[in-house]
Amino acid sequence: MIIPKAIIFDLDGTLIHSAPDLHSAANATLSALGREALDLPTIISFIGNGVEKLVERSLDATGGYDAALRGTALDMFLNSYNQDMTTLTRPYPGAMAALAAFQGAGVPLGICTNKPTGPAREICDRLDLTPFFQVIAGAEDGLAKKPDPAPLLGCINDLGAKPSETLYVGDSTIDYFTARNADVPFRLFTNGYLNAPLPDLPDANRFADWATHGIETD
Repeated sequence: MIIPKAIIFDLDGTLIHSAPDLHSAANATLSALGREALDLPTIISFIGNGVEKLVERSLDATGGYDAALRGTALDMFLNSYNQDMTTLTRPYPGAMAALAAFQGAGVPLGICTNKPTGPAREICDRLDLTPFFQVIAGAEDGLAKKPDPAPLLGCINDLGAKPSETLYVGDSTIDYFTARNADVPFRLFTNGYLNAPLPDLPDANRFADWATHGIETD
């Protein structure tokens, strides 16, 4: 395991437990469309590829959709979610202390997420996470999303780091393949939103508790 000169994090399911607010917005959308609600584990299984995919999967699971319905549902979801992004969302226990320790060690920190940039930054502001990060990079319309390596490589470049000297920390198969596609070392937070096994990831590259993350910085 490298001693990283920079660390970049996924957001949802890695630093913050945001699924309850995403779940609430998804069910508000489905209810407005006359569809059945989905449970929290189902919504968690839809998280990782951006809100567009979350909405599409929610519609697929409750009767399907066409392009017009997708657009309507996405607008409804975003309107609901943007009003309640941090009603139930909180940092994972120990995450802020870990970030403070990394920052205190002089390690540049960034976020690379498939959440749209605006909401990602607003959530970080509301949860007092923003001061830890030099870069908060979210998804933008028309640009590649994870697991394409471009967002992560761009974030690394913005931090003035090198891929081989940067650690990417995430919670999902999307994050794992993003790191692999970018040839960046990876660490998995196992208490996030992992929805498929990663049998080829060594146990040494996994952690379940931010208080015992095992990431060395000196």
